[in-house]
Amino acid sequence: MEVAQARAFLAVADHLHFGRAAQQLSMGHAPLSRMISQLERTIGAQLFARTTRTVELTSAGHALLEPARNLVDASEIAMGTVKSTVTGETGRVKIGFAGASTGDRVGQLARSVRRTHSGLTLEFHSSQFSHIGLERVLDGSLDIAIGRWDFLPAEVNSRLLVVEQILIALPESHPLARRESVELSELSHEGWINLPGGFSGALQNRMNSLSIASGFVPRIVQTAPDSWTLVALVGAEMGIAMSLDSIRDNIMCDGVNFVPLRSGNTALEVRMIWQRNDLSPAVRSVLNVAERIFPDPRSYADA
Repeated sequence: MEVAQARAFLAVADHLHFGRAAQQLSMGHAPLSRMISQLERTIGAQLFARTTRTVELTSAGHALLEPARNLVDASEIAMGTVKSTVTGETGRVKIGFAGASTGDRVGQLARSVRRTHSGLTLEFHSSQFSHIGLERVLDGSLDIAIGRWDFLPAEVNSRLLVVEQILIALPESHPLARRESVELSELSHEGWINLPGGFSGALQNRMNSLSIASGFVPRIVQTAPDSWTLVALVGAEMGIAMSLDSIRDNIMCDGVNFVPLRSGNTALEVRMIWQRNDLSPAVRSVLNVAERIFPDPRSYADA
């Protein structure tokens, strides 16, 4: 039994009148009669007892009611699922982010998507450093990544989420820890703790360019696996680190003071990136939500 036949059968069973059923289905009386006759031949049983004045369901017709309704309901569910997938109302979107420093933005995005697109499932992958996030967006294992990049390839698009300020994380016991600001040149002889990423990491790139502009190359004493460990190592007086105001605001920092740099390019952009030529409706829906809840921070700076 085809879905169209099931719909026709249910319409006649509901009205017990071929003319009114044909009207409901927006088709002629004769085509409807032929469709029911074909269904009866396929099933091998008479579904309606017809006279010139009445139409009644036979026992076979009564038995077919529930299967026909189930078939029509399943068809409508399937069509609704396809339609909502095409419009971006349902689907799964995989999002990578660095961790503590971007966690508040991720939380805002998740709450907003849940309120406005309940059929969308967001699959979050934390501890995705920016260089790894970029690689996974390019190979398709992530749909979106949130991080910091000094340079992005032409294959990806991006949206600016926030502009962060670079700070220096110093142990509380450090002589400069209670200063209102420091010059990077004052820290030229310090041992530095950094994060993974090498030349692919925006913060690492900025540390290298600022230190070279200040006349020294930083002496790296340890590489921390994540921001939590980096802050803990600074608190343990294992070295100092270049950090961000978002890390200061999102990680417990006992034994650590964050001091602004007095000069140099101390702003770093956090961006959301996605593949330029592979934008599914579900991803587009998430990006539309992000555009609404994360206004371009540069508009505030220009106001």
